Formats: sequence, structure tokens, C-alpha cells
Amino acid sequence: QVQLVESGGGYVQPGGSLRLHCVASRVIDFDRMGWYRQAPGKQRELVARLSGDGITDYNDSVKGRFTISRDDGVNTVSLQMDSLRPEDTAVYYCHGVWYGFDYWGQGTQVTVSS
Repeated sequence: QVQLVESGGGYVQPGGSLRLHCVASRVIDFDRMGWYRQAPGKQRELVARLSGDGITDYNDSVKGRFTISRDDGVNTVSLQMDSLRPEDTAVYYCHGVWYGFDYWGQGTQVTVSS
């Protein structure tokens, strides 16, 4: 059983920054890790993902503002979020793929408001 645990969510004013971090309960080399988000009344959407060979994929709405990385180990993924906007408000979920199986975290709330 593999669990993903997120941290770093919170409340921030527009233009501010937050850093999300996710760590897996086991040290395994995920094929791909990333972040999704779901705002109230909306479907869950991809924010950013990073494959094992370093290829990144970002939602157009966050390009140039968010940066995904796996600097802390193969079982971790971080999301640096800068220039946050109210429309970034959502629950952010960590996601990992390993041997064809999907793993999800419980989610962390990010609220951007003045």
C-alpha cells in the first residue's frame, strides 16, 4: 500500500506564493508524479506533471507561474506556486503513477483571496 501525503496548502493574498510538497509512504521511483486541482463545482484538472525522464506538462493557466520539481527524492514532488490568483483557489491533489497504477493524496486546500 502506497500513500501520498501533501503539505503546504493554506491561505494567501493575490500575488502571493505557496509551495506544496508531497511525499510517498514508500521510496519508489514513480513513472510520473504531478498535481491536480478541483475547485467547487468544477471537474478535477491537471495542474502540472513531471515524468521520470524529466518531461514536464503544465496547464496553460499556470505556465510561467508554477514550477513542478522532484528535487527531494524519487518519491517526492513539489509545486512552487507564484503570482497566485483567486482562480487558483482549489483543493490540490498529489498524483503518482507506478506500474500502471494511480495513487492519489487526500488533498490540500489552497485559498487565494484578499
